[in-house]
Amino acid sequence: MESDILVDHGAPIRQFSVMLPNRAGTLAAVVKLLRGAGIEVIGLSMQDSRDVTVVRLVVSDPETTGRLFTEKGIAHSTCELLVVALRESGPGLLQCLETLMIAETNVDFAYALLPCPKGQTMLAMHVEDFEFAVAILHQSGFKLMYQDDLSR
Repeated sequence: MESDILVDHGAPIRQFSVMLPNRAGTLAAVVKLLRGAGIEVIGLSMQDSRDVTVVRLVVSDPETTGRLFTEKGIAHSTCELLVVALRESGPGLLQCLETLMIAETNVDFAYALLPCPKGQTMLAMHVEDFEFAVAILHQSGFKLMYQDDLSR
């Protein structure tokens, strides 16, 4: 089923997770490094502790980002995200979450992406079963976004 999704809709959106020292300027340095390579940060989530911060990034060019992080020795991991363009942020969010709940699909984490050029509200989610969630949301009429939709 995964190959059908990739052929029919495009490449899934990849998230990068990076552990940074919890010091002033470390996130700005990563964003500056990406911008220097012509890469835009489209989504951002941070969870900090006393010593480290886990930064989740969605970027305009994941291939180059992966190479750049590897070249610079920035330890990172990636995962696929399901991204939904919501028609209305409040009601759309509830409808999306209820659709996944009825299908008994768990959302591991979620965060909003920065506004896209069309001004849509976009919700990025990591779900327990990516292919199943894509199928359920697509069948329910939600607009799903793929990497080509976000690359600027």
